[in-house]
Amino acid sequence: MKPDVDQVMQGFFGTLLMDVAPHLNAEYSMGNVGIMGMMMFMTAEEHDRAAEIRVAENTEMRALFGEAARVVDDAGLKARLGEAAGSRDASLRIKALDQANAALGGLLVDLQTHVEASKAPWAGPLEARIWDYLVAATERRKLPFPSLG
Repeated sequence: MKPDVDQVMQGFFGTLLMDVAPHLNAEYSMGNVGIMGMMMFMTAEEHDRAAEIRVAENTEMRALFGEAARVVDDAGLKARLGEAAGSRDASLRIKALDQANAALGGLLVDLQTHVEASKAPWAGPLEARIWDYLVAATERRKLPFPSLG
């Protein structure tokens, strides 16, 4: 048997919310069971989409860095951007993708800091491109709220 993590977690969520919580007498316990159930639901969703989100973010940041490396005037930053743009994810394991994502995210902070301080004509469009990426990444990571009725 191959357990389907998102189905198992969503099943636990339903059982906790519909079968266990109504039979608890203490309000505190009911609240805890409800929160645990919600976390199971959200964990199931995150498990299902985790690699896709991280690969998409890493790919988008690398593309952004490739664009930025062509215009940034700081030699050290330009070299780091070029290196990151040419990098690839070593593994599809979530911890490895998270590690790459964190490193790329740190470079994005450095790039944004540089861009916001620059008066160069390329800075405004690049800053807008960075913000577009940040908004899209935030939207992509939003967790759904389960429909209960």
